[in-house]
Amino acid sequence: MKRLVFLLLFLVAASSSFAKDIKTIVVTTRPQMHCTNCETKIKKNLRFEKGVKKIETNIEKQTVTIVYDADKTSEDAILKGFSKFGYTARVLKDGETVETDEEEACPNM
Repeated sequence: MKRLVFLLLFLVAASSSFAKDIKTIVVTTRPQMHCTNCETKIKKNLRFEKGVKKIETNIEKQTVTIVYDADKTSEDAILKGFSKFGYTARVLKDGETVETDEEEACPNM
């Protein structure tokens, strides 16, 4: 019985030490996303940033939603990662919307 209690206490302690600090940010980019080529370029390059778990893009809303492990990377590191493939990014405030720049040419066509 003592072994079972010890084992349970060990498992509880071990599982709490493996808890991760998962965070989400929503950014917009410059140049803006215009097509699936833009989305693909962002997704293919961001997936190599350390700690990035999930990337969702939305051309209509001009947003990139990034889920990441804050124990492995930071918001600043992710934003700097965009410059590696020719983009800049900024974090959107809650409820902020982005209008599409119709005059901007697509750099990926």
